Formats: sequence, structure tokens, C-alpha cells
Amino acid sequence: MPPASDELTRTERRDLLERANRQSATIGRTLPETITVGDDELPLEEFVIETRKVEGIPDDVKPLVRETERELTAERKRLVARLESDPIGREEGEQIVETIVGIDRAKNALRSLRRKGFGAEASSAALDDHERWLDFVNAIRG
Repeated sequence: MPPASDELTRTERRDLLERANRQSATIGRTLPETITVGDDELPLEEFVIETRKVEGIPDDVKPLVRETERELTAERKRLVARLESDPIGREEGEQIVETIVGIDRAKNALRSLRRKGFGAEASSAALDDHERWLDFVNAIRG
């Protein structure tokens, strides 16, 4: 049975999957303000900007960052599976690809954090930034 007029063809699915999995998919792209992960809308643009301000990942935050990365990876896999086989239309397929690329941007931001200690020598401003960032990461995790 041929697909409904709006449902993705095999070729369109392949093209969208290729775009979502392209290594350079996040380069030069406009960063979406938000992405939806599961049922939660996350402030992607703010998240990426906030991670750039952080000098490193304190030891007490590392487990939270790893868990956030795992959740993003699981959502990416779920979306790729939908794109591969669920009956979806072109517009929904495009939205899924944009969300996948957004997830990749968020994961790249987490990976790019530099390691630096937050010991006693850290300035009060750096500690304030750390606390603000930790609050932000906790907020996006729900």
C-alpha cells in the first residue's frame, strides 16, 4: 500500500535520517530557542549559552551532567526510531530532525565544558556562576 500523500516516502526518510546523523548538522545552524524532550520543553538556546559561561564541571555535578547526557541520548535514539519507522508526515519529520540536531547541540555543549577545579581558591563570582548553572541543569531535568 503506498503511503498517504503527506506520509514520508522511503527516500524522504532516508534523506531526513542522513541529515539528522550528519556530523556537521549542528555547524552553522541557527540554534532553536527550545527543544522538546519527552513531554518537556527545554530552553536549548539558554542551556548552550549557560554552559559556555561555566569554567568546568565540579565533582559534585558530574553525575548530574552524565545523567543529563544519558537522557538526551535516549531521547535522540527514540526520535531516530520514530523517523525510521513511524507513520509520520513531512512536517513532523522535519520537526524531529530539528529536535535531534538540537539535542546534539546540547550534548556538544555538555562535552565541551572544560575541566577546572572549584576549590577554595575559586572566586565568589565563579561559585555564584556554578550555583546558577547547577540550578539551571536541575531545572531542565524537571
